[in-house]
Amino acid sequence: MARLAAPLVAAVLAVVFWWAATAAWDIRPFFVPAPPDIVAAFRREPGYLLRELGSTMASTAAGFALAAAGGVLLAVVLTTSRTVERAILPLLIAVNAIPKVAVAPLLVVWLGFGPEPKIVLVVLISFFPIVLASAAGLTSTPVELTEFARSLDASFWQTFLRLRLPWALPQIFVGLKVAVSLAVIGAVVAEISNPDAGLGAVVVLSSTSADTPLAFAAIILLAALSVALFYAVTALERVLIPWARDIAG
Repeated sequence: MARLAAPLVAAVLAVVFWWAATAAWDIRPFFVPAPPDIVAAFRREPGYLLRELGSTMASTAAGFALAAAGGVLLAVVLTTSRTVERAILPLLIAVNAIPKVAVAPLLVVWLGFGPEPKIVLVVLISFFPIVLASAAGLTSTPVELTEFARSLDASFWQTFLRLRLPWALPQIFVGLKVAVSLAVIGAVVAEISNPDAGLGAVVVLSSTSADTPLAFAAIILLAALSVALFYAVTALERVLIPWARDIAG
């Protein structure tokens, strides 16, 4: 309860300040709706918002799972061979530097309408942080531990599975926690470019019809989704590597 009290108080204070600002400056709901206007939008379209939330969540989860699996696997390859790292890393940096907003319409042309372009964009936007963090973790094993494994005549895979991978898991989870928030952004960018389903489509269509409270309701759901996914990854980290906090400064 003590851990939940601080974020709940901060959220309540933010809502109160928001409500007071809209009332003090007499801001019209068309520009910035007050919290009661957003609650009214939730109550007006609950089924619609929850259905589109499910669509965004499905695209985000599928793309993030693919990015996590592929990112960790590529990091293993990069840290195993220096030649492969020199060949692939510049290409990876170049792909990551491409603005994903510019790629989103092309994905619709290549893959058509549906969840496929959204999943691909989620993978593209969340892949690089996972690779970078995983590679940093896999190359941060203390030298004395690797020398100890070599003195015991451990094979490459024994050293990797029992030493390097466990040591890298805290860094890997840092990349996963960064990437999971980016995954939601990628899904929304794809939905804005292809507004057939998802909360990004709700924002576009609501803005077109001047229903600003409904657009804000969708944005708040997106923020809640990002927070929930972040803490889900954090909970998984605590379950899989409970010892990580004990060895951290």
